[in-house]
Amino acid sequence: MRAPYEQLRGRFARLTDLNGAAAMLHWDAAAVMPTGGAPARAEQLATLSLLAHELLCQNEVADLLHRAEAGMAELGPWERANLREMRRQWSHATALPGDLVAALSRAGSACEMVWRTARADDDFAALCPYLETVVDLVRETADAKAGAFGCSPYDALLSQYEPGLSAADIDREFDLLAAFLPDLLDRVLTQQADPPTAPERLGVAVQENLSRHLLGALGFDFEHGRLDVSLHPFTGGVADDVRLTTRYDEADALGSLYPALHEGGHGMYEQGLPPAWRSQPVGQAMGMAMHESQSLLIEMQVCRGDAFLRYLAPLLRERGGVSGPAWDARGLSRRVRHVARSLIRVEADEVTYPLHIIHRYRLERALLAGDLQVADLPTAWRMGMAELLGIAVPNDRDGCMQDIHWMDGAFGYFPTYTLGAMAAAQMYRQAEAALPDLADDIAQGAFGRLMGWLGRTVHSQGRLHASADELLRAATGRPLDGAIFRQHLEKRYLAG
Repeated sequence: MRAPYEQLRGRFARLTDLNGAAAMLHWDAAAVMPTGGAPARAEQLATLSLLAHELLCQNEVADLLHRAEAGMAELGPWERANLREMRRQWSHATALPGDLVAALSRAGSACEMVWRTARADDDFAALCPYLETVVDLVRETADAKAGAFGCSPYDALLSQYEPGLSAADIDREFDLLAAFLPDLLDRVLTQQADPPTAPERLGVAVQENLSRHLLGALGFDFEHGRLDVSLHPFTGGVADDVRLTTRYDEADALGSLYPALHEGGHGMYEQGLPPAWRSQPVGQAMGMAMHESQSLLIEMQVCRGDAFLRYLAPLLRERGGVSGPAWDARGLSRRVRHVARSLIRVEADEVTYPLHIIHRYRLERALLAGDLQVADLPTAWRMGMAELLGIAVPNDRDGCMQDIHWMDGAFGYFPTYTLGAMAAAQMYRQAEAALPDLADDIAQGAFGRLMGWLGRTVHSQGRLHASADELLRAATGRPLDGAIFRQHLEKRYLAG
């Protein structure tokens, strides 16, 4: 009875290779591809998407799954979890016709390339028809999966990024956040001091050197990864060849450093996935909320904390040649933990960031339901930002065109950022309890114990657990608890 499972294992290993090749082409398109290569790249990616879809949807796969599941008793825990994840991937694939998969891939590639120019030119009108095509195809995809899974269209999209999560779960968590964040924001803004100015400019080469040094200190393996530049920082590639990107601005050294650290958290999660299972579904990361928890634990919980800033300040003096109160640990803390009502999500602080996400969550649900048309997105964006963050949006470049996600058809992804931030606070509290004197380690630039704990409890677990909530329970002893995130924000931004 093991024969059907072994046949599936071989098939899914080929699927992993196809998806890995697509991931490398996506990275190349964002980091180094000339603009003239976009049409050919769109076709290449569409072809890979179609081949992966066809590999999953061949008639014999359903029979192999049925036979393998009948022999579950002969499989070990990792194999049983792998078979569960095979079934999940098969269910998503067979819910869609191949031509829809290819069409959405082409539309996303085309929309992303237009977005790069339209955003720079602040020209939503140029982007609008391409985004309309993407949204139409996403709606078609959501409807097809909803019919196959017996759930709402939005829940069907969520399940691609976070198995077991529903809009009702998100509504419950986001309603709690929306109830206390505005008051917390007002209190923080009332009591915080202005950040010190930082007049020194740091060259790109110095910033890159600092980023590489810090990533290496944290544990990112440059023998199996690299750091490059892109318009929108992201992590791509595969577990054995992780591609990080950031962006540089000589007038804002920290504006490149923290995105690199954030992406490093993603990258170390990928590098820490179980080597024996990387070619299989069970060897992949446990959803995007858990992925975001790993990047935000590094960026927010660790690297914006006092202990890390005591480590960072002398490094900036030695490697960057900076000096003065803006660059000591206290000055850095006032800068990296400064709270403000801001336009740009990726530059937002911990307090306001969830409001940016709630805003996008509301809009994408309305777009998917047909309650909001793409042409009306700029107006709806301005209204939502005024309501949630109390600021006016001056243009579409810094408004509804600032993110890449919808251009690629990634609807249902945004909520995982804030769910990940909540999980990060919970896991870091558990790490502090499990690792006495952790702050002393971090202040000395010794991250081995922390990364070892994350490796054991999260990275090496792959998809052994059925959901992110199960993994979080195993790591921390409790399900997601929003009160911990609230306590973290209040302690960091109001205490003292």
